[in-house]
Amino acid sequence: MIEDYPNSIASEGRSPLKFFLLVFALTIPFYLAGILMTFQLLPGVPVSGLAVLCPVGAALILVCRRNGFAGVTVFLKRSFDFKRIKVKIWYIPLILLMPCIMVTSYLVMRLMGVSLPTPQFSVVKTLILFAVFIIPALCEELGWSGYAIDPLQDRFGALRASILVGAVWAIWHFIPLLEVHRSWVFIAWWSLGTVASRIIIVWLYNNTGRSVFVAAIFHAMMNLTWQLFPVNGSYFDPRVTGLITLGVAIVVVIVWGPQTLSRAARSR
Repeated sequence: MIEDYPNSIASEGRSPLKFFLLVFALTIPFYLAGILMTFQLLPGVPVSGLAVLCPVGAALILVCRRNGFAGVTVFLKRSFDFKRIKVKIWYIPLILLMPCIMVTSYLVMRLMGVSLPTPQFSVVKTLILFAVFIIPALCEELGWSGYAIDPLQDRFGALRASILVGAVWAIWHFIPLLEVHRSWVFIAWWSLGTVASRIIIVWLYNNTGRSVFVAAIFHAMMNLTWQLFPVNGSYFDPRVTGLITLGVAIVVVIVWGPQTLSRAARSR
């Protein structure tokens, strides 16, 4: 079966370019819906946010064409491939890194003199939001991580593959961001943080047996901490958070190496 092979073999025959083009093609109706409908699914999330279905949709179409429905079944099982996480310490950055980045952002903004409300978190609300965000995160990461990243890593190395996927990921969000009236300055800084976040996601992915589940959890934590900062993301500053996230990504690249972002892979 396809995914029973090593990842380098499983990724053979995949076309990231076809995947990217298909994602954008499938997203067009959602872009149009976001333009025509002004209400938001959540604060800062337009109707076009439903396009989270497109990365997994594009991946399933391409997997089905190449490997049939059996391949689709195996591919979907990667949604909950947490058994790939052999070293449990990786749960620490997986769960805590994004909250730490956001807390640091909050403190930096306070030091800059920005007037911010005191964060008030409800455990119930936080859990509900996480449950809301995990399904979209899985839909996206089955595409970005489950389908596209491995063939790109095989060809370009982990860092360059991360930057490429991160750039496409950011561009894919441009129209939804414009639909909620974000400025181009906001989008530019947000894109920096998004590409840096993709480097971190690939780092976690590579060090946990290439687990799509891990990528999705971190993705959901990104969205969760944004919505909680500190009132539905209304005070979120992509300049501060983007630079802090970039700093974390740079440390990751220096310590783990740009070619694999993984010490285990480097030691082989």
